[in-house]
Formats: sequence, structure tokens, C-alpha cells
Amino acid sequence: MARKWWTLIVVCVGVFMLLLDITIVNVALPDISASFGASLSGLQWVIDAYALALASLLLTAGILADRLGRRLLFAIGVGLFTAGSLLCATATGIVFLSLARAGQGIGGAIMFATSLALLSESFKGKERGVAFGAFGAMTGVAIATGPVIGGALVSGLGWRWIFLVNIPVGVIVFVLALLRVNESRDPEPRRLDLPGFVTFSLGLCALIFGLIRSNGSGWSSVTVIGSLVGAVVLLGAFVAVELLRRDPMFDLGLLRVVTFDGGLVAAFGVSASIFSALTYLIFFVQGILGLSALSTGVRFLPMSVSIFFAAGVAGRLTSLLPTRLLIAPGFVLVGTGLLLMTRLTVTSGWMHLLPGMIVGGVGVGLINVPLVATAVGVVPPRRAGMASGINSTFRQIGIATGIAVLGTLFITHIRSTVIDQLAGTPLAAHSHELAIAAASGRINQALAQVPEAQRQLVKEVTRAGFVNGLNLILLIAALLSFLTAALSFVLIRERDFVEGQGRAGAKRGAVTKPEGER
Repeated sequence: MARKWWTLIVVCVGVFMLLLDITIVNVALPDISASFGASLSGLQWVIDAYALALASLLLTAGILADRLGRRLLFAIGVGLFTAGSLLCATATGIVFLSLARAGQGIGGAIMFATSLALLSESFKGKERGVAFGAFGAMTGVAIATGPVIGGALVSGLGWRWIFLVNIPVGVIVFVLALLRVNESRDPEPRRLDLPGFVTFSLGLCALIFGLIRSNGSGWSSVTVIGSLVGAVVLLGAFVAVELLRRDPMFDLGLLRVVTFDGGLVAAFGVSASIFSALTYLIFFVQGILGLSALSTGVRFLPMSVSIFFAAGVAGRLTSLLPTRLLIAPGFVLVGTGLLLMTRLTVTSGWMHLLPGMIVGGVGVGLINVPLVATAVGVVPPRRAGMASGINSTFRQIGIATGIAVLGTLFITHIRSTVIDQLAGTPLAAHSHELAIAAASGRINQALAQVPEAQRQLVKEVTRAGFVNGLNLILLIAALLSFLTAALSFVLIRERDFVEGQGRAGAKRGAVTKPEGER
């Protein structure tokens, strides 16, 4: 078998593994919470530590790959990710687990930053469309099947096995990457942008820390205000640094390509909307409906199937339709699916969610395949590493901010409901703790600590607050999807695709290069 096909296999399996870990953890969160007694904020960090490490390091990893070799860096990333998985499996507390997840994210960032560049160097013409189609389909299916695979592992073997399973796969991918993948480098590599890396990473961490911290401390907290102000200052400094440097890690000139901007908006939007909401939907299925991790994973299988089949259709349509006529309608379907899942009540069953899962899954499938081309299809090949890194960064920023913002709104709504309903009762002083337990999927554990005479009241109040909070964040995620649909339709243009890079662009023979590349 030709090396280019080995490259496709290695990249797809590696990226499937790292993306799987974005959602595979979700169905294990109630078990993790029970093991460590973690609050919603602690559980958010288990997810966001991984996404933050990915987002912070993707751009720098792209530069290192262009300089040192994309195959070498990809293999190093696989090794770090595998080691991080081992640390996660042996975690003794929620902080240790979150730090180990960050270690996974470091390896994942290196893998993800080099993946599209490896494919771009290995495939040309129509075969590149096939490779990007396979990559896009794998991306969507990996994120969507996380709950199914995670549920089976958690129910059958325990939550630590969602990390242990990565180890043998990681070893195989590591060996194949070194033996079967061709090396490639940028002939004119950029210098490492240390000031940009530091300001961007610290700014993003400060932003997410402030958003998550607001769950327990409130928006008026000095810590929260200081974190958010610090984030603005640091991210502003990052922009200034990038404008002044001759070799920035984020060439702001790329933003002059309107389609590239549209791809970034879409990458952020799909992660911040439906994939962020997925976390809290899993809390509903396990915490309110009382299903096991395995049963929960199976309930989300229709979404996985719809993503898979829609991605296959999208792969065939990329050569027939303008890219925006796949991505924009995809977001309309995502928003519609999220709306269909609203109007939940405490008596709603899983079937209430099913139509929305299917419609939303079709939307994700239509988005993921053409979205790949908006990253590297509108820039010259030597900018492929930077372009893919930036696009992937926006995906992870979407996950991190979506989880944090939706979680803040979620817990605020639950807390308000519980405090109001329990005011004047003997349990009023425990309203905050009960709200935190409800938000993190530990309603049953919390009820065990409540006097028997008041359990029914607490159960009704916490469940009502949970469902109302979930309806709110589903609505907000839907509105974000519709906004992203409009922006994608306006910003993504076929004439921006570089000849031979994107299938639609090649078809029209359009060649557009970012400012500074001409």
C-alpha cells in the first residue's frame, strides 16, 4: 500500500483517538464526580483543561512541525498523548485528573496541528478531496461516538478505562507514524514566536478560569473580574505582538481572506453550540432519567449515525455545490435540532431528544467535511501548517468557552430556582450545595443526605431547576447556530480557494493568496 494511504490511516486513527477524548469523558463525569466528590466547576475543568491545552499549543506546534518535521512532531504528540492517558487512568483526585488531561491536550495539540498539513503534502487534486472527506467524517464521528464508547467502558470496566484504552492504540499509531509516513517540512520555516505563545496561552486560560470561577464566586468576585480583565489585556497584547513581529505564529494577514474567516467562525460555532450542549444533555440523561453510562451512550448513537451518513453525502457534494451551501444549511439544521430538544419537562423521556439529535447530527455531518477545506484550501501549501493550526485552535476555543459559558448559565439558573423554592424551609441554608449537586449530576447522592420528610420537595425543586436550566442553554446554543449559519453564508466564497487546494476552488480555477504571500 502506498505511503500516502498509510498517512491517511495513521492521521485519521490518531485524530480519532484525540477527538474521542473530548466527549468520551462526558458519560464518565457522574462516576468521576462520585469518586472524587467534585463540583460542576471541577468537572468543567476535566473537559476544559484538555481543550485549553489543545487551543493554546496548536499554533506553536504548527510552527515546530514546519521547522522540525511534521512526521516527527506527530509521533512525539502521539507519545505525549499516550503518556497523559496513563496519568489520567491513575489519577487520585480531580485536580490531578485535570492536570493529566492538560498533558493529554499537549500531545493532542501537536497531533492535530500536523494532521491536515501531512494530508495536504501527501495528496493532490481529487485524491485530496477524498482524504479531506475521510478526515472530516472521522472528526465528526469521533466526537459523536464518544458517549457510546465511553458508556460501554464505564459501565463494563469503570471510568479509568476510558483512558487506559488509548495506550495500546497510541503505541501502534506511534510505530506506524515513524515507519510508514513520509517526512515533510516548510522550506522557509518561521521562527518560534515565544511572546505570542505566552500571551495567547495565558490570556485564554485567564478567560476560561474567570468564566468557570463565576459559577461559585459570582460575577462580582474580585478574582473573576481580575481574571476577565487580565484576559482582555493579555489577548490584546497577543494581537499587538503578532502585528509587530516579522514571523508571527498567527499571521493576521490570513484574516484578509474572507473565506478563511468564515471557516474560523464555523469551527468555533459548531464546537460552542451543539458539542458544548452535549455535555449537559448527558447530565440530563444520567442524572434526571437515571440511565447508566452504557444506556446513555446508546441513546446518543442516533446522532453518531446521522453524522456519519451526512458526512458521506457531504463528501460527494463538495465537488458539486459551493462550500457555503453545505456549511450554512448545516448550521441551520444544527440550530433546528437544538430547538427541537427544548421544552423539556421533568417528565420528558429520551424520545423527546431523539428528533433533535438526528436533525442536529445531519447538520454536523454537512459542516465537518467542507470545513476542512476552508482551513488549508484557501492558503498556499507552505502555510498549511499555520492555517490548520488556527482553524483547529478555534474549534477548541469553541469547546472551552462553550462549556464554560453554558455551564455558568446552567448553574446560575439552577441555583436561582433552588434558592427561591427552598426559601423559608429548613433546607434553605443548604440551597447552594444542593444546586451544585444537581448541576453535576449527583441529585440522588444529594438526596441521601436530606431528611426523608423533605426528600420529595428537594427532588422536585432540583429536577425542575435542572430542566429549566437545560432548556435555557439549548435555546442559546440554537441561536448561536443560526447566527453562525448567516455568517458562514456571507463569508465563505468559492473564489478564495487556491487552485488544487479545495475541490470547488480547483473547479473554478481560482487562486487567491493572503496578503504578504503574493
